[in-house]
Formats: sequence, structure tokens, C-alpha cells
Amino acid sequence: MPRLMTPAMIAALTSSDVRLALFVQLTFGDNTYYLWSGIGNMTWNGMTFTGVGTLGAVSEISEDSDVEAKNVVVSLSGIPSALVLEVAYEVRLLGTCNIWMACYNADGSLIADPILSYQGKMDAPEMTDDGQHCTVSISLENVLVDLNRPCYRRFTADDQQMDLADTLTRLHLPSTTVDTGFSHVPGLIERVTFWGRMPSSVNNV
Repeated sequence: MPRLMTPAMIAALTSSDVRLALFVQLTFGDNTYYLWSGIGNMTWNGMTFTGVGTLGAVSEISEDSDVEAKNVVVSLSGIPSALVLEVAYEVRLLGTCNIWMACYNADGSLIADPILSYQGKMDAPEMTDDGQHCTVSISLENVLVDLNRPCYRRFTADDQQMDLADTLTRLHLPSTTVDTGFSHVPGLIERVTFWGRMPSSVNNV
């Protein structure tokens, strides 16, 4: 899916009459929901998006020159009870959510191609129910938020082997490739290394 704007999208966004829409992909448990900001169904790139109109909202999507994990909040209101249960109990935490910005021609035809404006990981939802209306808000975390989480990995041979198969696949190396680089780490803990000539006293470096 393109991240760069096509000439048609550039022309649409710089014109005096801009017709915008948002496409959203959300993963709940074993189901994936496709929603958009219009009315009715809209099919694009093999995906059929259900229109939620004014019942759906997406918070401001922003970025700046600072390396900062900015989140986005997707809200749905007036949703059916079946979907409420889906959101409340089956949100797949850290599942990927995509948001595309789309433009339309005056005749209502979709301009190629919508821009992937935000991609984040789903966090725990929040629900408000006043007896008449139910609103669900899902916070989407930028992938940069992982930089703030502690890493519990170790520089050990056992830890290295956990990812070895995936690493070999990513690098297109034979599955029989052996990597034992971290097996030497324990021997370095008590090793005393001398740089230059051998020491003549305990104070040499």
C-alpha cells in the first residue's frame, strides 16, 4: 500500500474543493473490522469498509521533528451490543491498526491511492455508557512507544537461539546455519585482558 502520494492525490489535496474520507482497519479477537467515515459500504484494495458516518471519529494525527511516540484515539458511538462485547473482551492488544486518508472526485469516485496516514498498535479500550448511548474509544500507540518499554532480553546463547530461526529466514540464510557467537560471553566475565606489554605490577593497565 503506497505511502507516497500519487499525482492524482496531490492534485486533489491542493485543489480548492477537497473531499476527504478516512479508512480504518481494526482487529478484534479473531475478527478484523473495516470502517470508513462515510455512509454505506466502500470497497478498496480487496477490503470492504462499512460506513459509520458521524458515529465514528479519529483524533488528530500529528508528527514533528522530535522522536516521540504520539498516539491516536479512534472512537465509535451508537454501536450494536454485539460489537460492544467484541470491543470490551476481544481487543487484540498490540494488534496493528491502519488509518488511510482518501480523496474523492466530484462524481464520488475514489482517487488512487489512499495514503497510509497512521499505523499503530491497539491498546486497552475505554467505554462510556449512559444508558442511551455507548461510546468506545481505542487508543492506538505508535510503534516508537516500544522504545520506552524495558527490554528483558539477555546477551546469552540461550536468548540468541530464541530468534535464530527468524533471523536466518529474514537474511535468507540456510536453516542449518549455526551461530554460536554468544556462547563465549560467559567466559568474558572473569577474563582479565592486558593491552600492550604484560604487567609488572598490579597497577599496570
